[in-house]
Amino acid sequence: MSSSRPASRQELLEYCLRKNGAPVVEINIDEDQMEDRLDDALQFYQEYHFDATQRMYLKHKITSSTLTLVSGNANVFEDGETLVGQTSGATIDVITLNSTGNILHCKNYHTENAPGGSFIGGETLVGSRTGSSCILASSNFLTLGDIDLGYLQLDDSITGVIRLVPFTDTKAQNINMFDVRYQLRLNDLFDLYSTSVVYYTQVQQHLTLLNQMLVGEKPIRFNKHMNRLYIDMDWLNYVKPEQYILVECYKIIDPSLFTDVYNDQFLKRYLAALIKRQWGTNMKKFDKVELPGGVILNGGQIYLEADNEIKELEDEMQNKYQLPPAMMLG
Repeated sequence: MSSSRPASRQELLEYCLRKNGAPVVEINIDEDQMEDRLDDALQFYQEYHFDATQRMYLKHKITSSTLTLVSGNANVFEDGETLVGQTSGATIDVITLNSTGNILHCKNYHTENAPGGSFIGGETLVGSRTGSSCILASSNFLTLGDIDLGYLQLDDSITGVIRLVPFTDTKAQNINMFDVRYQLRLNDLFDLYSTSVVYYTQVQQHLTLLNQMLVGEKPIRFNKHMNRLYIDMDWLNYVKPEQYILVECYKIIDPSLFTDVYNDQFLKRYLAALIKRQWGTNMKKFDKVELPGGVILNGGQIYLEADNEIKELEDEMQNKYQLPPAMMLG
């Protein structure tokens, strides 16, 4: 017996068929058409309903570019040494971190002034400091990392990016004695019992305001159809491989993991209306046809009823379930 609380794609489809009259009434719709309408319903639901996504923090480890060698050892080069392609003239800088065997980690890939353009498979690379050489693999020898690409490749479940969480250095060995925050804590917070929390809060807010005015946050650009988060900053000098970037974003709730999505009230009503309209579309060409026994097919009426239901549900989505657009000032 099918559940009245759908917990899978199939149970949701069966529920919507029953809502439209099955099995008492034969629903003239193909299984592929039902699957298509379910995909349409999920897409609409995930794009507009606030319960379909969650606000989260996504961490991403910065990756470097990698070269695959067939001759030479990655450990013979120095950190920061520039490799020059002897055939192409292209250059790239060595990163000794994690470089081992025939895998060489690099950054700062340049081809603009190279006579031969990009690296060529099988060509020899020579180091500018050590004079050591290596030979690239004939194919799939270069994989560009985040630093050279200038963007982060995000999962297709990310629907929107709110901001890039500001970079802060919290390591004790990197504390700057001349930083105003360090001086504040050193001189004004020597006794946490007697210091006013109000004063400390006001100072922190003021410092944050100054930082926003004088430094600002890193500009970002994101489009969900590209799944790329572009960060307009100096990638070579601002970040290093193995560091993490934290992004505040919206991510689609995966129905296969959280099956309660299939029992969402709006999704069930919307999918039932889509299936009903598809049924009416299929039957419209037999409109007004009289069957034996005096039964008259009326596919056009089914289509019009479903179309009106869909319009009402889409208006309801906009008025009740859709998050308001972000307000921009200035």
